[in-house]
Amino acid sequence: MRVGVLGGGLQGCCIALALVARGIPVVLYDRNNRLLSRAAIANEGKIHLGYMYANDPSRSTARMMMQGALAFAPFFARYLELPADALALSRPAAYVVHRDSQRSVEQVAHYLADVHALLREASEGRRDAYFGHDLSGDLRPWSDAEREEAFDPSIALAVFDSPEVAIDPLALAELVRRRIAQEPAIEVRLNHDVTSVEDDGSGFAVCATAESYQRERFDHVVNALWDGRFVINEKRGLRPGRPWLHRLKYGVSFRLPEHVPLPPSATFVSGPFGEVVSYRDGLTYLTWYPVCLKAISSEVAPPHWQTYPAEPLHSELLEGTLQAMAQFVPSLRNVDVAELQDVTVKGGAIVAWGATDIYDPASELHRRFEIGVTSTGNFHSVDPGKLTMAPYFADVCAARIAGSSAP
Repeated sequence: MRVGVLGGGLQGCCIALALVARGIPVVLYDRNNRLLSRAAIANEGKIHLGYMYANDPSRSTARMMMQGALAFAPFFARYLELPADALALSRPAAYVVHRDSQRSVEQVAHYLADVHALLREASEGRRDAYFGHDLSGDLRPWSDAEREEAFDPSIALAVFDSPEVAIDPLALAELVRRRIAQEPAIEVRLNHDVTSVEDDGSGFAVCATAESYQRERFDHVVNALWDGRFVINEKRGLRPGRPWLHRLKYGVSFRLPEHVPLPPSATFVSGPFGEVVSYRDGLTYLTWYPVCLKAISSEVAPPHWQTYPAEPLHSELLEGTLQAMAQFVPSLRNVDVAELQDVTVKGGAIVAWGATDIYDPASELHRRFEIGVTSTGNFHSVDPGKLTMAPYFADVCAARIAGSSAP
């Protein structure tokens, strides 16, 4: 058996690793000149436990995210032979109820308690699954004094501790690239733009352009493309019967000068807000929705958006995001942009079902559970929804191809 995997982002790379571990050779296609070079690194790296999705009253998104989060560290421990503490982690995130939240403090508190109870149940007997964190305790609400010290209390109406962390996506990408380079059963085709997947008797032919047109046969094909997934699916007659959006969202990261205290990791809920991610090594990541959202497309193929924006957009995003967040995170006030070190501005497409943006409380973008592996014969299309879910769906997809059950 031979499998073609389309897309060298985190989902495609995880699928390749899961397949070769089952003794199945893989050819991994990517249109860029390096694996894991776009959406895989253009995010805050949060490994979601479900706390963010208070606008999904069914709790279905929370349940889905828990499955992915509890599979994340074990996947890389298994396939990269990495201990849980080998990944660069953020400080755990506090969940902050913004004064303009689409849910009241009471509603958010009730939702967080419900989700945490589900998480305790899901993680029972798996104490080391989430990076070694103990998930058995209760979520702690902050005192008024704590809230007033860390945030503007007129904007941050309530704060709750959580065990949720982020991983540094750049560090993870480097580890995954290194592992794939060491695996002789994975052939990597960089600078290959896949144009279609065609039936070829009992299998499929992947058609791609590189220096010339190429056509290569496989027994199974996995479409693990991110913003290009719909294009390949549509050519196979698999156009979805529902609306979707591609959103271009950026974030900024930097190291603060030594005299500036690190802000707490914080996620602001629920609505078009943003977050602060403070990594344990001093790296800080910020994103604020009104500043960092730069484009929306409902086309089958969105524009080829830049991962790293040039000037003047680079400075606009950096200064605008810092200024917006400093209004209610006191430790970011009076920070001189010129003093920041290791500044990076990066972004990419967020692909999700929905016809309206998250400014709409009823938008489908607030739900992320209608995702996963869809198989039509030996053609498989994978929608991870969030970075959190990539390892979980990789094992699901690989097990389906191998004809065994996922671990």
